[in-house]
Amino acid sequence: MSVRTTIDIPDDLYEALRHRAAGEQTSIRSLVICAIEGKFSTRRRRDPVLRPPVPGTGKPGPLCPDKENPYDLLFA
Repeated sequence: MSVRTTIDIPDDLYEALRHRAAGEQTSIRSLVICAIEGKFSTRRRRDPVLRPPVPGTGKPGPLCPDKENPYDLLFA
């Protein structure tokens, strides 16, 4: 079941929606429903990772697997 409603949106926002819908080959209705579902989703959103999980210089250490033979690491 669905409910019909009317909302007033600014002209520039409508034009942006219209162009986005045309670019994605979908309807404005579909874009609006996806945006509302995304905003009110009960699923917890994760925070983006903005820095490395382990602080450091970013240089490989002496036992970096890229520099070693994997056979030697597994069977030594």
